[in-house]
Amino acid sequence: VQLVESGGGLVQPGGSLRLSCAGTGLTFNNYGMGWFRQAPGKEREFVAGIIWSGTNTAYTDSVKGRFTISRDNAKNTVYLQMNSLKPEDTAVYYCAADLGRRTAVRDVEYEYDYWGQGTQVTVSS
Repeated sequence: VQLVESGGGLVQPGGSLRLSCAGTGLTFNNYGMGWFRQAPGKEREFVAGIIWSGTNTAYTDSVKGRFTISRDNAKNTVYLQMNSLKPEDTAVYYCAADLGRRTAVRDVEYEYDYWGQGTQVTVSS
């Protein structure tokens, strides 16, 4: 199983980025997907998640209304659209896969089975 993130970069405050995570070696629609992030000196935290069908999503409070998670099972890809970015959103962003056709999003790191290598997002003027 391999998860590969892309789309990170440097953006000014108030700007937007869209992260993508492509999965290979797995039956993608058997997995819930999540995005986590880790800022320097901080623990990795849950950002957003989406169940296998795409019909249920969850977000951490600090990104609600600004970030949107979505998935395209035909392309084995999950996305994170990030708008109105703030300097405190600066972090390495990871996607993760949780095996199971659950009805609820999991938001705890250890519940995820596979992880990508991460992509850097820097919000700075």
